[in-house]
Amino acid sequence: MIGGIGVTGTEPLNTDGSVAPQLSLSTAAARNLATTTKSEPQMQGITSRWLLKMLPWVQAAGGTYRVNRRLSYTLGDGRVTFTNTGADVRVIPQELRELPLLRGFDDDTVLGALADRFVQQEYEPGQVIATAGQPADQVVLIAHGKINKIGTGEYGDQTVLGVLADGEFFGAHVLGADAAAWNSTYQAVTRCTVLTLRQQAFQEMNGHSELLREHVRQTLAQPKRKHNPHGEAEIEISSGHAGEPQLSGTYVDYEPAPREYELSVAQTVLRVHSRVADLYNQPMNQTEQQLRLTIEALRERQEHELINNRDFGLLHNADLRQRIHTRTGPPTPDDLDELLTLVWKEPGFFLAHPRTIAAFGQECSKRGIYPHSIDLQGHQVPSWRGVPILPCNKIQVSDTRTSSVLLVRAGEQNQGVVGLHQTGIPDEYRPGLSVRFMGINDQAVISYLVSAYYSAAVLVPDAVGVLEHVELGRA
Repeated sequence: MIGGIGVTGTEPLNTDGSVAPQLSLSTAAARNLATTTKSEPQMQGITSRWLLKMLPWVQAAGGTYRVNRRLSYTLGDGRVTFTNTGADVRVIPQELRELPLLRGFDDDTVLGALADRFVQQEYEPGQVIATAGQPADQVVLIAHGKINKIGTGEYGDQTVLGVLADGEFFGAHVLGADAAAWNSTYQAVTRCTVLTLRQQAFQEMNGHSELLREHVRQTLAQPKRKHNPHGEAEIEISSGHAGEPQLSGTYVDYEPAPREYELSVAQTVLRVHSRVADLYNQPMNQTEQQLRLTIEALRERQEHELINNRDFGLLHNADLRQRIHTRTGPPTPDDLDELLTLVWKEPGFFLAHPRTIAAFGQECSKRGIYPHSIDLQGHQVPSWRGVPILPCNKIQVSDTRTSSVLLVRAGEQNQGVVGLHQTGIPDEYRPGLSVRFMGINDQAVISYLVSAYYSAAVLVPDAVGVLEHVELGRA
């Protein structure tokens, strides 16, 4: 205090240190008579939600969407699942049915005994697990890690023919055949944990179990049903013939139990006190602003579910044969090219976490490659081979700094992925979203039920491809 005047430290001072007299109205006082310009309420959780923008939305009038397909013979998904107690890993017995020779075998006791005969082995990066030309006498299940399948290329040089990782296996053919030789070399890329079953151990088990012996006999004797490379029942067609040969007859068979997608729902109850709704609506309507932010949160949850939901989310519903692994860890141009070979018919867009896109950009820079940007709905977005790469933070980054990249073909005409919703619902506020008045309680609080109905359907398996185990931030 100086002479009874409060000094805040912001007042102008004379040369002797005393407070100079104020000559005009301060801005703090002036604001009391001015109208403040306000922004709408902001929310950091709002994202671009590219998946919702890019998916064509189909009306599911009955709340259910059925995907009819051609009849496909079960070929197995090529993945087995494991459990572990500490460092000890064991294959789940029922998962052994993924091995072609055991497909359809339903004796859990025998499967459990087989699972007990698998031996756990560890390999360091660079170690060879199986060598081309050496006797192939075991099936190898990959519990954890990444393995290169190496073989001879067209011109006699060694090349990587494929990459195998968690849940995949090789050597299953040796269980039902005489000893042969490995036609490829399998080499660990990362530290690997594998489970192996020797052919001799399987034969011993086969000799002890009459059910297993009979199943193996029938499986080996069963004629192979004609199918195309996708597992669909073959359509007999003649071509290139001359004269008047007998033409083959055919018909197109359908799946007897097609998959049905039911609409899912995301809901919340928005509560607004009547006093707020009545009195505080200038310059912005409070109820409308509360509703706007609530809908934004619902749409964010909707996109999260379309990516991660176990029933219909794209990451969980991508066919396991449509999943590949990075060759070296980080996402490289080679990896995205390989992903394009899975969804090569009218690929629509890549979807990846922003950090994954940054990691891809770093790999391109190392190679002196600079991907072009393209204009998409008025936005400049990066692309690869003309296919836009769109950011989506709903694709999670794991604790070990790995993530996934999705490649999607969209639309019914393209036999791709479609979003599902239902329009014309009661109290519809936006397509597929309703806001229903629920009443006013004894505390004068107004309640609104806000509901969004949605799902997604993959029309054919090759509409979605996934690049898995993408490493971020590797030096």
